[in-house]
Amino acid sequence: MRILGLPKVTIRREAARIKNWVMIMKPFTGLSAFPLTPVDAQGRIDETALGNILERIVASGADSIGLLGSTGTYAYLSTETRKAATRLAVEVVAGRTPLIIGVGAMRTDTATALATDAKEAGADALLMAPVSYTPLFDAEVFAHYTTVADATDLPLCIYNNPSTTHFTFTTELLTRLARHPRIAAVKMPLPKSPITSDLPKLRAAMPRNFSIGYSSDWGAGEAMQAGADAFYSSVGGTIPDVMVPLVRAAMRHDYAEVERLNDCLQPLWTLCRKYGSLRVSFALARLLGLIESDPPLPLQALEGDEYAQTEMAMSALNI
Repeated sequence: MRILGLPKVTIRREAARIKNWVMIMKPFTGLSAFPLTPVDAQGRIDETALGNILERIVASGADSIGLLGSTGTYAYLSTETRKAATRLAVEVVAGRTPLIIGVGAMRTDTATALATDAKEAGADALLMAPVSYTPLFDAEVFAHYTTVADATDLPLCIYNNPSTTHFTFTTELLTRLARHPRIAAVKMPLPKSPITSDLPKLRAAMPRNFSIGYSSDWGAGEAMQAGADAFYSSVGGTIPDVMVPLVRAAMRHDYAEVERLNDCLQPLWTLCRKYGSLRVSFALARLLGLIESDPPLPLQALEGDEYAQTEMAMSALNI
């Protein structure tokens, strides 16, 4: 039998292809909120605090959760702590929100083991930065990513974070990696040029249906209004009720609402630029009573005037 001129078997294959594409892309669309990983001085997870943070993100309607990203201080945690955080998150989230697990590591075999563990635990997707002490060549990064991507059937997002990894992905390298069937997305830093000129050039070079997202919270409105597929938010892991409306307004091109929300957030953006979103997120979480822990040493918590400035910035948000 034929439907719309096509054999049934062709329609089934196309439906399966579309379903598979939707499942791959779902974690890499809209707002991805990146929670802190609250741990004590010995690196043990505060399970209650992390559970409460995750519940807030789920309740906010965020499109995905980016566990163990830079905001989750993955680089400062042991492999066992990271595995424990993954399993706790899978249990708490319980499939209600797509869960992306950061698996960046200095060694390829470690990153591969973390990816395999994330798959076994029940994660939905992976995120990986090219972490290294010795600066990497393109060929080394290509081999690193394809090896980890081959280890599971989970979709993987490239984390292009040159400010911390000191490696910048060229468009050529991104294009090569994007041809891998499970490398499905990239998390980009905000460009120096306007996103409205940067994004179309990058999109033209990438395969169709490859997700392009950005980070650095003060650029959320601009990025999503320009047509980015996703925004990966640091403070969104702590104040998702603020970041979700901003991203939603940008996606529907409600320019007035984006401007209004950005005006309210400007004091916070100033602090994020000055002290880093990670330190600001820890201060916000303390002010909200979500955590009692400090950032892992040698990072230090904002104190004194810095903490007071964060409190003032938060008060402007009415949360």
